[in-house]
Amino acid sequence: MAVCLVDKYNWMWWSLEFVDIISAIEFDRSGDHLATGDRGGRVVLFERTDTKDHGGSRRDLERMGYPISRHPEFRYKTEFQSHEPEFDYLKSLEIEEKINKIRWCQTANGALFLLSTNDKTIKYWKVQEKKSHNLPSNDLSIPPGGFPSLRLPVVTSNETSLMARCGRVYAHAHDYHINSISNNR
Repeated sequence: MAVCLVDKYNWMWWSLEFVDIISAIEFDRSGDHLATGDRGGRVVLFERTDTKDHGGSRRDLERMGYPISRHPEFRYKTEFQSHEPEFDYLKSLEIEEKINKIRWCQTANGALFLLSTNDKTIKYWKVQEKKSHNLPSNDLSIPPGGFPSLRLPVVTSNETSLMARCGRVYAHAHDYHINSISNNR
């Protein structure tokens, strides 16, 4: 969709991307992580950065009487495509990818777990750090006039990246649109 804005001197065309509009937002129990869902079916995770300055979560600091004078600061952690557009052939109904609700689940072993839902499907996600190894490209060489030598690759860095994996999909179990979700703790 394009919008034309007119003032006395200029015509401006702006393209509005409806897929980038946030449709769901949820903090985890501690307040250290924030998840947002948008109309394009993406989930974006943020991590709180200002708790490391004071050595505790906002809730703990408030309980100790520590004055909180500034707003919390979050940094981008990762994002993943949670839902894709679907079509229900029995009801001739298009199911959009828009995230209706996000709910955090209990963390375990340093991994984050959350539920996300569109109108008809609930998905259970596990987000955890994975180590990625960068191997040097010049380590595998063939000596002149000889057979290829066998060399073991040497790991040069241990960078970590976050990976989201869908653990379970709860689909085709709802006759009506899903507006809210909760987990049974």
